[in-house]
Formats: sequence, C-alpha cells, structure tokens
Amino acid sequence: METLLALLVGLLVAVATFLILSPSIFRLLLGIGVLGNAVNLMIFTGGRLTPVTPPIIHEGETALIAPYANPLPQALILTAIVIGFAFFAYALMTAVRASRDFGHLDARRLDAAERPELVSAEPADIESFRARKEMHR
Repeated sequence: METLLALLVGLLVAVATFLILSPSIFRLLLGIGVLGNAVNLMIFTGGRLTPVTPPIIHEGETALIAPYANPLPQALILTAIVIGFAFFAYALMTAVRASRDFGHLDARRLDAAERPELVSAEPADIESFRARKEMHR
C-alpha cells in the first residue's frame, strides 16, 4: 500500500510542478493546492499505515501497549490542512481582485502592468531595462 501511495505522491508532485510553472495565476494557485495535498499524503504515508490500536491509555494502565498508531503525523496533517485552506482562500481572493483590476490573470502581463514602461516594449528592451535597473542598485 505504501508503494502505491508513494507513486501517487510522485504523480501529484509532477502535476503540481506543471501547474506552478504555468503563466496563469489560477493554475499557479491550483498547483500550490495540489502540492500541499501531496505533502500531506507523504506525511500520512510516512506515519505508517498499519492496523494497530489507537494511542489511548486505558484506565488502570500506566503506559501505552505496543504497537500503537503514531498520532503526530495525523496532528501535523490536520494543522497543515487548516493552514493550507486559509492560504488558498486568501490567495484566491487576491487573484479575483487582480482579475477585476487588470482584466486577466496572466502573470507575465501582470508584471508588465506594474511597470508601464514595459507594456509596449519588445523582449530586448525588457532585458536592457532590467540591466539598467540592476546597475542602479
């Protein structure tokens, strides 16, 4: 079962990498969400998938009876899901606002919108602009 989940994690990371490298902000956000799910699945798989008893100390006992499930990966995943959802909601609303302000979600055009002198520039002009900017730093 761990091998299947490891392959699934690899597939999710590959899909996330493809989406993150896209120039669309919406695809970037989807890629970050998929990558977060891949990491959560990797942590879950790393916590071992065994049908063991839950980590509960019963009345009258002083310690856990081995073997027991490790609760740490589950707690980490739960925290990561909550933080990931909050980040995704904030980033999605920021993208919606950018879409309303600029009329598109293309990262290359959004970069040019921040610097009006690059809107009608050719690629060679953009490189010379970046070189001049680096000289002034």
